Amino acid sequence: MSPLARPALDPELAALLGVMPLIPEITPEILTQLRRLPSTPIEELLGTRAVDRREVVVAATDGTDIALTILSPVDARAAAPCVYWMHGGGMIMGDRYSQLDIPLEWLDATGAIVVTVDYRLAPEHPGTIPVEDCYRGLCWIAEHSDELGIDPARIVVAGTSAGGGLAAGITLMARDLGGPAILAQILSCPMLDHGNASTSSRQYSGEPAVWTRETNAFAWNAVLAELPTDRIPAYVSPSSAGDLSGLPPTYIDAGSAEVFRDEDVDYATRIWAAGGQAELHVWAGGCHGFDSLFPHAELAVAARRTRTDWLARILNPTGAHTSGPGGRGHGRAGFSPLR
Repeated sequence: MSPLARPALDPELAALLGVMPLIPEITPEILTQLRRLPSTPIEELLGTRAVDRREVVVAATDGTDIALTILSPVDARAAAPCVYWMHGGGMIMGDRYSQLDIPLEWLDATGAIVVTVDYRLAPEHPGTIPVEDCYRGLCWIAEHSDELGIDPARIVVAGTSAGGGLAAGITLMARDLGGPAILAQILSCPMLDHGNASTSSRQYSGEPAVWTRETNAFAWNAVLAELPTDRIPAYVSPSSAGDLSGLPPTYIDAGSAEVFRDEDVDYATRIWAAGGQAELHVWAGGCHGFDSLFPHAELAVAARRTRTDWLARILNPTGAHTSGPGGRGHGRAGFSPLR
């Protein structure tokens, strides 16, 4: 059978990908190697931002410690908005600092306090553990909003790739369990559907890419290893939710040249069908994660700016948008432990 035709990559992204060591699929051995790669130090990510940093340990439902990092503009206003960030990595790799430059841009633009969570990873911690860890972090933020200087009515959950899927999962949990309140969700190229059978999934199979159908299958198999195949919770695989009504305003974006394109478009379509509000952007020529891999590429700049502008409108619906505190060049980052 001949391979499916694919949308062309953006020329700038194609050139950048041409020098990347892409693989057709992740194996257990490759996963071990990828996990050994050093992550960007938090100090480098913060740069010269005037940010207070606090480290928190929260008990998961089984008593395991979950680490949260709280990043607040030093001159944050009282009752500031909060962005709760879930990192990407297929639920099999990454840490709470992965792709953190994205929500730090929102801190700069809106003055939002950013909280990022170190949820446990599959295959060591499969099933509902990753999403339950993320939900526990959300509950902790809401319970401690006064202490943190957060407006509990302005908590936005957000993530990229697997983190986008987890953000969708905890939004469904919050709806079904009666809270905490979520103002909006930002799902960037989210990993939503364990079925892995869409046209876009089949298009990106058999050849090296940032994220292939084969790698997607490996990641989902790691997550679902201990779950019965006929009872996959929607909180783990949000596309399997039968009801997408009652969700907060949702921002979804993806590239046209990636595995998750079709499941992301379908999720937005089903939110509209249920009477909800969703803003959908499919960036022509974008590969998976292009905005985090190549933040200075022209398409990435446009995608990141559009997402930030949407968040600013959500946080300031009257249109009184002003650049928030915590921007680059305004001082140094501090550190204080909080347990």
